[in-house]
Amino acid sequence: MALPKILQDLSVPVVGAPMFIVSTPDLVIAQCKAGIVGSFPALNARPASQLGEWIRRIKAELAAHDAAHPEQKSAPFAVNQILHRSNTRLEEDLRTCVEHQVPIMITSLGARTDVYEAAHSYGGIVLHDVINQTFAHKAIDKGADGLILVAAGAGGHAGTTSPFALVQETRAWFEGPILLSGCIATGGAVLAAQAMGADLAYVGSAFIATEEANAPPEYKQMIVDSNADDIIYSDRFSGVKGNYLKPSLVRAGLDPDALAEVEVSHVDFGRADGAKAWKDIWGSGQGIGAVTQVVPTGERVARIREEYLAARARLVG
Repeated sequence: MALPKILQDLSVPVVGAPMFIVSTPDLVIAQCKAGIVGSFPALNARPASQLGEWIRRIKAELAAHDAAHPEQKSAPFAVNQILHRSNTRLEEDLRTCVEHQVPIMITSLGARTDVYEAAHSYGGIVLHDVINQTFAHKAIDKGADGLILVAAGAGGHAGTTSPFALVQETRAWFEGPILLSGCIATGGAVLAAQAMGADLAYVGSAFIATEEANAPPEYKQMIVDSNADDIIYSDRFSGVKGNYLKPSLVRAGLDPDALAEVEVSHVDFGRADGAKAWKDIWGSGQGIGAVTQVVPTGERVARIREEYLAARARLVG
């Protein structure tokens, strides 16, 4: 099955993952101008009334870019909706996205037919992130258009399944759009994702170390200075298993080797005070060893594209 038109013609087959706190209009706009899909969680816009302002700004700046650069138009953007029952803003945020006809919605932590139908009502598409086949089937059965497979080593609330198994088992029954997430920070990794059967790569952590990311300088530098050995997988900070930077635990006064003593906290989606895990304990995937400096987003995308084309040429040659 061919990719939906909206996901075609990207400068490189990449979707920038929506990162809590980190992804704001500055990063999204820079990603889209560079030719990849940019995205942000609706919950990053606080208060909720700011969501519409963010969408209007993104649309306006991308329209201006396209008018000035008709030969190199921007990629579409996406808004991530958390469908978890604790997200008290969901209905309001969904109405805002429908009002502004957000081209792509990314849904997480639950599958809901009404949300998918709302996006389809104006021609939008929905990509749902999953960590296993049970959740994948539920999302497609309820009307999602595509799947984001969050494999072992991905940043944030990642799964534990190998990307080889996750893509293979999904492709056995699903012909629609598949995005792969997990340790992807180079163009070679993007090509590898496609070789396995995914259509697009889903890249998050590499964009934390960009000038446009809404992250403290210390967080960006920690991404640059760290590698896969510095990532810890734990449920102590949100109640859901996720990957975090060990140095951020130390910075927060915690012992990474004694997390069993840490009381499990639970993120209350939709509440401003429910974000401590991401403010103080910083998330990251295992692919950050490839990130060696903080650069503008456009430069990071250009490098990924160069690596992608070089990797493809090596295989063809």
